[in-house]
Amino acid sequence: MESVIISGNSKKDIKLLADIAQKMGLSVKYFTEDDIEDFVMAKAIAEDKTGELIDTDEFLISIK
Repeated sequence: MESVIISGNSKKDIKLLADIAQKMGLSVKYFTEDDIEDFVMAKAIAEDKTGELIDTDEFLISIK
């Protein structure tokens, strides 16, 4: 399965593209900004996951 995310400022244009996609037999899913933020965060975590455990106190100091 292939996917594409199209973003824009015009709800009217996004709706038009979604309607065209559905008429072509494609599925359409709308994402909120929060959905996209969650996806990006999960992707970043997965890419940087090392399996290593770190000390919580050291981590908190490192992000200050």
